Amino acid sequence: MPLMTMVQALNDALKVEMRRNPKIVLFGEDVAINGGVFRVTEGLYQEFGPNRVFDTPLAESGIIGVAIGMALYGLKPVVEIQFLDFIYPAFDQIVNELAKMRYRTGGQFSAPIVIRAPFGGGVKGGLYHSQSTETFFIHTAGLKVVAPSTPYDAKGLLISSMRAEDPVLFLEPKRVYRAVREDVPQGDYVVPIGQAKRVRDGSDVTVFSYGSMVHVVLEAAKKAEEKGLNVEVIDLRTLWPIDIDSIITSVKKTGRVVIVHDAPKTLGLGAEISALIAERAIEYLAAPILRVTGFDTPFPYALEDYYLPNVQRVIRAINKVMSYS
Repeated sequence: MPLMTMVQALNDALKVEMRRNPKIVLFGEDVAINGGVFRVTEGLYQEFGPNRVFDTPLAESGIIGVAIGMALYGLKPVVEIQFLDFIYPAFDQIVNELAKMRYRTGGQFSAPIVIRAPFGGGVKGGLYHSQSTETFFIHTAGLKVVAPSTPYDAKGLLISSMRAEDPVLFLEPKRVYRAVREDVPQGDYVVPIGQAKRVRDGSDVTVFSYGSMVHVVLEAAKKAEEKGLNVEVIDLRTLWPIDIDSIITSVKKTGRVVIVHDAPKTLGLGAEISALIAERAIEYLAAPILRVTGFDTPFPYALEDYYLPNVQRVIRAINKVMSYS
């Protein structure tokens, strides 16, 4: 079983599924000859040719609009928005057309598109290349939103997304692209959409996270263990539909909750998770739920490390919920 980075795993997923399904077409800005700005699509143009892998103008609305038309006529578009920060020219196409296609046609049509987009900070990308605005899309009925944290999950979830019957926004944590290597099976396998993963077993407190922050949380959990604390870590993997059963099961087990993401705090996914726990398991809580997040400010360049949650901030939150009485 080869060791792969997330870039390599995503590339392998695209190859596996494009070989299996001739209806898949891949397009976006610089994804063909150059293999994408992060080289995720490297080599695909050479293998599958210009009819299935092609570059587009810098026109996100056009990219999504064309993809919707293709999907309605039976193709399976996989499109890349070069950074999630650049997706807003296509916002109307996504939330008013793509997400509502099945509902508005009474189930007669769907537009099963996969929109790939690197997201999040940690690579000194500055204001317009570092944002985590996933909740804009989680708020929109009709969209699935996926955010893997590891190469293994990235490949399996991308294959699942390409086989889904409805649109999927597939968010790739660019901070993890080449920072993590792990064993990834060759060939075909899937990770189901909608299932969280317990990546660390614990009994004292649960930390929920996703994307690049999972690795920060795991490091914090190891340091907390040195102080005698047993931290459970849940990687959400799919942001919507969210795995509420796994969330509630862990809350009932530990009774203490910390939620970590690098998106801003106000109306971030941590707020929705907190509400779901309050509605379904408030009687199991032994302490208030704490959120460790990005700040409600534009994403900074010079102060990026201060803006993003780090191990120390996560540990402080863990200690705070553990000391509550």
